[in-house]
Amino acid sequence: MKALKMSLLIFLAACMVVGSSYSAGWAMDTSWNENDPMTDGWNMIDIVVARPFGIAAAILGSAVFIVSLPFTIPTGSVGNAADMFIVNPLKFSFAREFPDEDM
Repeated sequence: MKALKMSLLIFLAACMVVGSSYSAGWAMDTSWNENDPMTDGWNMIDIVVARPFGIAAAILGSAVFIVSLPFTIPTGSVGNAADMFIVNPLKFSFAREFPDEDM
């Protein structure tokens, strides 16, 4: 029983040493890697999800803009409403460069 406890203790100590050196090696490995899979994943999400949602937001924003016209015409803020509901989502979808480093 004493030999089993000693071998278990040695095994756990070896696991701690190997595990701690593995994480340091992992950090050094990704610091110089130019083909980062996380960046590729975020770029794919930008193209497949974010930009189509921007187009959908512009379409829904057009409807909201038309509904808000009776309130924005008397105050003279039609341009601001158009920018907020239509122009900004379209800029998000079409005018941003790809890949966008700010996302």
